[in-house]
Amino acid sequence: MTDTTSALSWKDYLELCKPRVVALIVFTAIVGMLLAVPGLPPLDNFFYGSIGIALAASSAAAINHFIDQKADAQMGRTKNRPLPTGHLNSHQVLVFASLIGFIAMAILTIKINVLTAFLTFLSLIGYALIYTVYLKKMTPQNIVIGGAAGAAPPVLGWAAITGEVHPHALLLFLIIFVWTPPHFWALAIAKREEYAKVSIPMLPVTHGVEFTRLQILLYTILLLIATLLPYLTGMSGLIYLLSAVLLGLGFIYYAVQMMRKKDNKTAMRTFGYSIVYLMLIFAALLIDHYFPLSFS
Repeated sequence: MTDTTSALSWKDYLELCKPRVVALIVFTAIVGMLLAVPGLPPLDNFFYGSIGIALAASSAAAINHFIDQKADAQMGRTKNRPLPTGHLNSHQVLVFASLIGFIAMAILTIKINVLTAFLTFLSLIGYALIYTVYLKKMTPQNIVIGGAAGAAPPVLGWAAITGEVHPHALLLFLIIFVWTPPHFWALAIAKREEYAKVSIPMLPVTHGVEFTRLQILLYTILLLIATLLPYLTGMSGLIYLLSAVLLGLGFIYYAVQMMRKKDNKTAMRTFGYSIVYLMLIFAALLIDHYFPLSFS
């Protein structure tokens, strides 16, 4: 019985960290690290930077669980999380979030640099408190404004290697920032009734589904334009350009399908594609960085 309880507790703490979300965050941070230098980055910075950013993101996720526990208990998508089910209590979650958050800041300050630690702390506060406590319940533009925290990881990764915020890192920030609204609004359309039930003013709840579908389409067009900037500024080459155009057109296709079909299944497919999209476009940046096309 003890082994079963221990295993359950371990899985609950892991779920607090939102591992799939954190994996995507760390992946984009690692891409930022690798793009920051011509060859391979220093291994110690790479390792400690990745660990520190992952722990900070996990801490923010756990705080999000704590703050949203009442709403989570009423939503089908989140009712089986550790707090609503009673597998963990608020005290345990806060202690866990504080501990890994402190370790993250210590690692980044001591092993990396103060700039990376400071920016990571701002991102943690931005998501865990400013977004979750205020923006999420205040405005239908919550995910647009709050998206700045989620767009920070490539900048954090770049700063971990170079100790500076480079304009090219800000282009990576811009891509994720513009990607976030169509990504999340697709999910919000499919789950709009649940958001309405807990009085969270997501765009489809406050402005209707048709308006939100139009916004998704407009944002996917804007995203395609934004993803051209790494090529236009000389940051990346033809491999990335081709990938960005094809992936961007794919996202626009899904947005158009949402305008036509108007069902939750299409919205969830769009949400799923958006995750694959972000992974592939950042992978394309890496491939282009290390294996650029040459016509000489």
